[in-house]
Amino acid sequence: MRFDIVTIFPRMFDAALSESILKRAQDAGLIEVFRHDIRDFTKDAHRSVDDTPYGGGAGMVMCPEPLVECVEALPSVGKRLRILLTPQGEPLTQKTVRELASYDQLILICGRYEGVDERARKLISDREISIGDYVLAGGEIPAMVVIDAVTRLIPGVLGNELSLESESFEGNLLEYPQYTRPEVFRGEGVPKVLLSGHHAEILKWRRQQSLLRTQKKRPDLIEKAKLSEKDPQFLKK
Repeated sequence: MRFDIVTIFPRMFDAALSESILKRAQDAGLIEVFRHDIRDFTKDAHRSVDDTPYGGGAGMVMCPEPLVECVEALPSVGKRLRILLTPQGEPLTQKTVRELASYDQLILICGRYEGVDERARKLISDREISIGDYVLAGGEIPAMVVIDAVTRLIPGVLGNELSLESESFEGNLLEYPQYTRPEVFRGEGVPKVLLSGHHAEILKWRRQQSLLRTQKKRPDLIEKAKLSEKDPQFLKK
């Protein structure tokens, strides 16, 4: 998969792209990440990318010319989607991440200041996405989140593909509690069922723990979850 990042701060991505899973995915040729500086498409000596808003008001607005020209200069690779990262976008969910992973190319447009000129917004974005109901300084961190979340779903990126099946938000349930060595830590032991070697009972326990954890922390997800006939009975009990 190819990621194209449109930003005025391309160096913000240096650390995120040079460590851990994202670095390994690039080294293995599973993803390509290209950064494009909007300032390279400015035409004034100050390389200005923002101006005061028409109608007055606080802050600055990203100018349409350099932003649109930057996006339009990018190559188109296979099945492509242009995404504007903005607080006004649809919430990023695991379902959305799975949809994004089906594309060959994602163009991630990082807004800044008070926002993007509305004419540019209409010209350059196919979809608008938000990572939460709060405001950040810009779209760079949301772009990193999208790249990380999508990359993990690309076949071959994770060492154990089965781990994806049990993670939080798969099937709209939170993940069950995890334990590792030592068997007893500060007086608290590992649940006996996990030491039993009885795989059917372990699966049952993990399912029940996922249900309980979701009901307690994110009850809104229970209504969307894929429940078996026995799951509602267990929760009620």
